[in-house]
Amino acid sequence: MNVRGALFLAPMMVAAQPHPNLGGIWQTLNTANWNIEAHAAEAGPLPQLGGLFAIPAGLGVVEGGELPYLPQAVAKRKDNLTNRWTADPELKCYLPGVPRATYMPYPFQIVQSEKTVLFSYEYAGAVRTVNMDSAKPAPIHTWMGWSNGHWEGDTLVVDITGLNDQTWFDRSGNFHSEDLHVVERYTLRTPVSLRYEAVIEDPKVFSRPWRMSMMLYRHEEPNARILEFKCVEFVEELMYGPLRKKTSR
Repeated sequence: MNVRGALFLAPMMVAAQPHPNLGGIWQTLNTANWNIEAHAAEAGPLPQLGGLFAIPAGLGVVEGGELPYLPQAVAKRKDNLTNRWTADPELKCYLPGVPRATYMPYPFQIVQSEKTVLFSYEYAGAVRTVNMDSAKPAPIHTWMGWSNGHWEGDTLVVDITGLNDQTWFDRSGNFHSEDLHVVERYTLRTPVSLRYEAVIEDPKVFSRPWRMSMMLYRHEEPNARILEFKCVEFVEELMYGPLRKKTSR
């Protein structure tokens, strides 16, 4: 083949290459579910438990430091923090929302095809389907929102809208409103690691958009799989026990 022919075919050859395979079971190795901001270690909820369930220290995943809360949102965040042991939506096994589902201490699986990308989370059996065709608006607000995706080079970009206001970013009470807009970026760095980034925009709670980033790691065990963690049954007594009909003896 002459040089001219090779130059003509080069763009076609690049275009024909498939996108990176993100399929597999992934998990974080950070403490973002405790607090996405940098934080010191703290005691757990009950002194009687000693070191059990103590909060581990973390460097944080928020780029640039502290979250840019609007002045009127700071009080609510402080109230959430004060009441976190009873108010965190995770306590009631509510679906985690986005981006929290990514960095909870449970693995999740990505199944990739040409028209859709499926995210299946171990926590509470949560699932999310990313539409890779033409973008469509969110029909309603839901726990896991509405995801439209596309590729930018080797990066999977997912645009999420339609998220309700019932989830937190972490166990420390960082929160958002129903106007939350998240843009995620998944970039494969090595065969067993990828970089996750999420840009957060919520004009009702934050003064400007902000970004979080972290690494995700692929499970390589021969028997790696997503197991069941249907925590709804674990919280029935907490949520509905007081409503139990009193019976006389």
